Amino acid sequence: AFQYYGLPDGSKIPVNQMHELQKALLYEGVESPLIKQAYPDLKPPRTTAAGKFEGVFPILLRRLSEKNGDAGILDPYFDVIECPDCEGERLCELSRNVTVHNLRLPQLSAFSFERLYRWIGELRASLTERCLELVNAYLLDIETKLNRFIRVGLGYLTLDRQVITLSGGELQRLRLAATLDSDLSGIIYILDEPTAGLHPKDTAGMMAVLKNLRDLGNTVLIIEHDVDVMASADYIIDMGPGAGIHGGEVIAAGTLKEIMEQPHSVTGSYLAAPHPGRTTFRSPKGTISVSNAEKYNLQHISVDIPTECLVSVTGPSGSGKSTLIFEVLAKGNQSTEQNRVSGLERFDRIVEIGQSSVTRMKRSNVATFSGVYSEIRSVFARTDGAASAGLTARHFSFNTSGGRCENCEGLGYVDNSMLFFANTTVVCPVCGGNRFRPEVLAVTYKGLSVKDVLDLSVTEALSVFCDCPKITGILELLQEVGLGYLQLGQSLTTLSGGEGQRLKLARELTECRLNGRNLYLLDEPTTGLHPRDIEHFLILLDRLADAGNTVVVVEHNQQLIENSDWVIDLGPDGGDSGGRVMFEGTPEEMRLRGKSITAKYLHRDLPLHNGHW
Repeated sequence: AFQYYGLPDGSKIPVNQMHELQKALLYEGVESPLIKQAYPDLKPPRTTAAGKFEGVFPILLRRLSEKNGDAGILDPYFDVIECPDCEGERLCELSRNVTVHNLRLPQLSAFSFERLYRWIGELRASLTERCLELVNAYLLDIETKLNRFIRVGLGYLTLDRQVITLSGGELQRLRLAATLDSDLSGIIYILDEPTAGLHPKDTAGMMAVLKNLRDLGNTVLIIEHDVDVMASADYIIDMGPGAGIHGGEVIAAGTLKEIMEQPHSVTGSYLAAPHPGRTTFRSPKGTISVSNAEKYNLQHISVDIPTECLVSVTGPSGSGKSTLIFEVLAKGNQSTEQNRVSGLERFDRIVEIGQSSVTRMKRSNVATFSGVYSEIRSVFARTDGAASAGLTARHFSFNTSGGRCENCEGLGYVDNSMLFFANTTVVCPVCGGNRFRPEVLAVTYKGLSVKDVLDLSVTEALSVFCDCPKITGILELLQEVGLGYLQLGQSLTTLSGGEGQRLKLARELTECRLNGRNLYLLDEPTTGLHPRDIEHFLILLDRLADAGNTVVVVEHNQQLIENSDWVIDLGPDGGDSGGRVMFEGTPEEMRLRGKSITAKYLHRDLPLHNGHW
């Protein structure tokens, strides 16, 4: 109590007081009230270079408010508690006590769309003719909006349900509900994979809506890989024969029957061939046990997940699949009776590949994100041309000064501000879009400059760098996840959601090198994949499982489900009607004795005939 810290100005401060100031600086930064009180005449630095420290708490709060793709890693540092003033009802006292038909607005917020729709009908019936005239337009608007959501199978959602808790399929239907519910005619609708994240049951409902649009006199163009959508289409245009530079041609066009008769159509030949699925299944080497899972709509369920196997978690959209795997299993809680997980100690790593998009920065591309570009720069730096010119690996980077064109800062284009109009981009007038200075471009490897290499597809680059094991290892993984057509220099901002997810998977596999004792959790990785690409993707998943890893996939795709070792099916429906275990077993057992809606849609080992399995 009588020890002091000596300060540079000769003064002294008690040790305990100094400790409090140190904690205040660490937790709250230089703007801490305690710091300002202790040093009233000292102005805090304004910049980091001048010595400003933001503080742990302000940093965490700022990152939470930014709500970026990594916000989930902040969850352990925050607790969500109910507001003591409004008790979770959000409104002020006056607003939350106003009633209509004996119900307050916060009470209505807890209603599902279907229940609210019924309540609006009851309210309409109870109103006098004069009152109905005053509010009929509002009631009609509410009923129209609710009907849109109910028609696409979202009637179970409650008004106060947070969007971040919705599944991918629920979000997809929520986005499409208002767009597709129209009585207009003479419209061309262009939809890019509208069934992404949808259960086959929901796909059937979506197709009914699209056919209704067609019958009204509209034209509906759908970019799709889903075989059920193809089977329902009136006319199919099949592009190919491959992807990227290997595609861009119309291979076949016509009805489903005509497509299947085209020998050069990859899609037609797939639809015409039998697909029996897996017939032999891996034996589990252990289990991961999840007991009393009750988060969100999970109904206190318990499941055992076999290890060193490929496991599919299935069920209708909103049935609790993602909650079970990413909110319960991935958390690995062992300290409570609810949401308890055991058996994770056998794994070295838990790798989550969710639906969040990759960080879309204009300076990031396929080569930099996958990590292959660092190796490519090293290859160029070791050439005789680079040695004679005094160039190092740093000079072949377009993100740092030295070898890049400084006019466009290595982007190859410059932005033009158009003031009141949208900005435009033009090719850099200095480098002509080449991104690098002439002396860097003069260095070649097998006759290709670094710019030429960035213009190569993954498949093309494999033949160029065939004698570089580190590079070919990464490129082969990109090809195995179905991304062989992407250009190495292709910006991440141009990738689809499915491409971004598979790119993340390839990077994770590059870091893990396919060794065993890892748990992979994947959320609908087949999004955006053609059935032939899924066959190649299954080879990669099988390699992971054969190497001793455990792969758990949340999926709707029947092709992947039928080729799994084990299926855990949730249901029977979504929302409050979901969250129960409907089946556990092999795909063959599910097809023979499963009673759930998912089992109904598992295809037999028969080809399509006249639009039906």
